[in-house]
Amino acid sequence: MTTELRRLRNYINGEFRDAADGRTIDVVNPATGEVYATSPLSGQADVDAAMEAAAAAFPAWRDATPAERQKVLLKIADAFEERAEDLIAAESENTGKPIELTRTEEVPPMVDQIRFFAGAARMLEGKSAGEYMEGLTSIVRREPVGVCAQVAPWNYPMMMAVWKFAPALAAGNTVVLKPSDTTPASTVLIAEIIGSIVPKGVFNVICGDRETGRAMVEHPTPAMASITGSVRAGMQVAESAAKDVKRVHLELGGKAPVVVFEDTDIAKAVEDISVAGFFNAGQDCTAATRVLVHESIHDEFVSALAKAASETKTGLPDDEDVLYGPLNNANQLAQVSGFIDRLPAHAKVEAGGHRVGDKGYFYAPTVVSGLKQDDEIIQNEVFGPVITVQPFRDEEQALEYANGVEYALASSVWTKDHARAMRMSKALDFGCVWINTHIPLVAEMPHGGFKKSGYGKDLSAYGFEDYTRVKHVMTSLG
Repeated sequence: MTTELRRLRNYINGEFRDAADGRTIDVVNPATGEVYATSPLSGQADVDAAMEAAAAAFPAWRDATPAERQKVLLKIADAFEERAEDLIAAESENTGKPIELTRTEEVPPMVDQIRFFAGAARMLEGKSAGEYMEGLTSIVRREPVGVCAQVAPWNYPMMMAVWKFAPALAAGNTVVLKPSDTTPASTVLIAEIIGSIVPKGVFNVICGDRETGRAMVEHPTPAMASITGSVRAGMQVAESAAKDVKRVHLELGGKAPVVVFEDTDIAKAVEDISVAGFFNAGQDCTAATRVLVHESIHDEFVSALAKAASETKTGLPDDEDVLYGPLNNANQLAQVSGFIDRLPAHAKVEAGGHRVGDKGYFYAPTVVSGLKQDDEIIQNEVFGPVITVQPFRDEEQALEYANGVEYALASSVWTKDHARAMRMSKALDFGCVWINTHIPLVAEMPHGGFKKSGYGKDLSAYGFEDYTRVKHVMTSLG
């Protein structure tokens, strides 16, 4: 007996639709490795339809008052709370994430973030009107940019969808959002939830692969393209958008340094860093994956971290004792395994370093020591439950190693010395520096990087302003 696969569909102009040509993609549950659904493989006709709907809906949504848009977003936040268990189930099947951690660590922040942007809709700021030239008054208008083409990743499909649509809608834009081809289920459910609240055409979801995303970015209608993904994907988006000078918002990879000085409470640091490195199977651009430890405590720290890794559990979503679930897909399992298989002879696997089980895409919590700054695993993003450890002799070398990668998203410093923490936070070339903690995010503070980690900010008033444009209006007083 066979189980009928769930059928996911695009959401365009207020209705659910199959791909125009009927093509589909199999969707796999990474905890089992089994296909559980199909989603549309959207082509040019689907992209055209979604962009046409978003463009048609834009004038009325743009002209809605901030209070009206706030009211809509607050209704969306309430609906997310009401449908929380449905969202959790969809996300867990999408990703294999632990159900209880998704309930406590993802849904509440998502709801809070939507409510933050609902408030931000009514708090646009700019220079005061004034006479900067005699006889003339200048004012500054902040306006929505227009239709936004948005591409969300597979590591946090549900939360990253919120990070995309909430500021865009709050600012008065309309949205065409594409989830990853491996994790469309929760985004399609979000469309169902939002669809009963926003006017048709304001929020659209199309499913598909890289070609679908490319067609969205290259389409002439969007005024802005926003993507959270790999550096390669970001470069391709920037190149495509340049052809018609679209605005681009990129949140790309990370290789966060975690700089641990000799005065740190080792036990506490190991406890926090292991969680920040292994949470969500290390599939987080800000994960604490690259630890730099003062040479005087290096061996003790490595031993304690390896012990913490050996005590960290991965497993099925309904197991409340696990910290993380599987890697997202077979390709990601192969990528993480490849980094470990290619380790140089001088590297030492202190814990883990292997797949767990023969069903699904689980990988053991892994700690690797003995590495050099130019090793592949130090320079490139693994995006898995792998923490590397390197010793450093002094502050100068710690900064050299920390900044010596092409990524610049997040970092942390662990020390009891306040002056040292301030020096390091100034010198670390990363969009975020945590001190004696790693990975907390709040809606009020910006998230975004430098260098090959991209540009633009998510969350905060800065993230909201990214979805607006500035217009100068000058009038004669004569």
